[in-house]
Amino acid sequence: MHVFCVLFQECSKKQKNDDTQSTSVDALSSNDGFEEKNEFHTLADAKILLSDCLACDNCMTSEEGARVFQQNQKELFRILNLNKKCDTSKHKVLAVSICPQSLPYFAAKFNLSVNDAAKRLCGFLKSLGVHYVFDTTIAADFSILESQREFVQRYQRRNQEEHALPMFASACPGWIRYAERVLTNLVTSHICTAKSPQQIMGSLVKGYFARQQNLSPDKIFHVIVAPCYDKKLEALREDFYTALYNSQEVDCVLTSGEIVQIMEQKNVSMKDVTEVAVDSLFDEIKEGDVVRHDGKRSDGYLEHIFKHAAKELFGMDVKEITYKALKNKDFQEVTLEKDGETVLRFAAAYGFRNIQNMVLKLKKGKFLYHFVEVLACPGGCLNGKGQAQTEDGKPDKALLNQMEEVYAAIPVRLPETNVHVQKMYQDWLEGVDSKKVQETLHTKYSAVNQTASNLDIKW
Repeated sequence: MHVFCVLFQECSKKQKNDDTQSTSVDALSSNDGFEEKNEFHTLADAKILLSDCLACDNCMTSEEGARVFQQNQKELFRILNLNKKCDTSKHKVLAVSICPQSLPYFAAKFNLSVNDAAKRLCGFLKSLGVHYVFDTTIAADFSILESQREFVQRYQRRNQEEHALPMFASACPGWIRYAERVLTNLVTSHICTAKSPQQIMGSLVKGYFARQQNLSPDKIFHVIVAPCYDKKLEALREDFYTALYNSQEVDCVLTSGEIVQIMEQKNVSMKDVTEVAVDSLFDEIKEGDVVRHDGKRSDGYLEHIFKHAAKELFGMDVKEITYKALKNKDFQEVTLEKDGETVLRFAAAYGFRNIQNMVLKLKKGKFLYHFVEVLACPGGCLNGKGQAQTEDGKPDKALLNQMEEVYAAIPVRLPETNVHVQKMYQDWLEGVDSKKVQETLHTKYSAVNQTASNLDIKW
């Protein structure tokens, strides 16, 4: 989904949607001096379309804009070419982490099973020169577990702390940027502090994995393959930067569609690629079959937190969740009844129109929900602008339906049952309630100062 524009009185997101013209920006040239022809030369001339990426180029500072545009195929090729040079001191270990919502795109687009798609995507990336290919599901495990714990703690403090509830999910960077730039303190104190799966994966790769491999974090170049462009902006956040190593947790984000562009320009078909098992963060173990979390089109924060809270707070085992659609299919609620009383009320709000309605209720003091899973994209993460689009920039509904079927068929694994996660809590993070857990898996969201007129944007 688009990052929400915050610097115009009239939202230019709407204007962009009505505008049939796209603004094209050349991918920035690298500064490493390697300008000679090479096997990646033609690929390095890839373009970024602003209409596909951001609502408008005024959502960001000029510095942010330049850094976002550096996150394209050319940056990946720069590292690949660097690694072909004889000066090994400049070589980087290239690691790519793939989001769970990207795999159904490759499976549906190339008519593969999701397990075959994962292995063939891994094989293609390694044929380019990538060293490690990871699945970010384990990072979502951590994010969900931390969100579950935080919700229970907030619920127990709800009578003592004004901003304890409601709690809003923190996994969507488009929503987070809008909250920080426009909604400010009205909302930011309610956002869960758990990092998104992308950024937890950054901590795992640049922290845990780097230590296992005896590597300095700055010697790893970490790429995320994601469904949406807003992830590029999230990777640039200052709180995800380690000054000691001059290193971001995530160095570059490429959308699923950008990976397909590389395949097309290299004239490679996914069906012709050799299958290679996806790597694990743990020694020489390889990943098994693809698994997912509860939730039809996202990482399932609502379902996992709801079931966990029902058990921890009210001693109730909830096996199946019943969604009640409200104004539309992207605004649904779930409730828990005990002794004739509604004790938990959760909601899923996808797409800006539903987010706007939710915020209006909060402003009016008519907010009934304890937790809301907020996602900027209508339809959830599978419908990210970086993958489920036709060539003219419109949603590819047929492809999206296929992706939803593929995703729904993936087996569910509860994060609590991941033995690697439990072991890492003890061996790497020094216990579930440790200071290191807070430093590694959590962050803070706060209002970003804008001009006073920005706060009354007419959508």
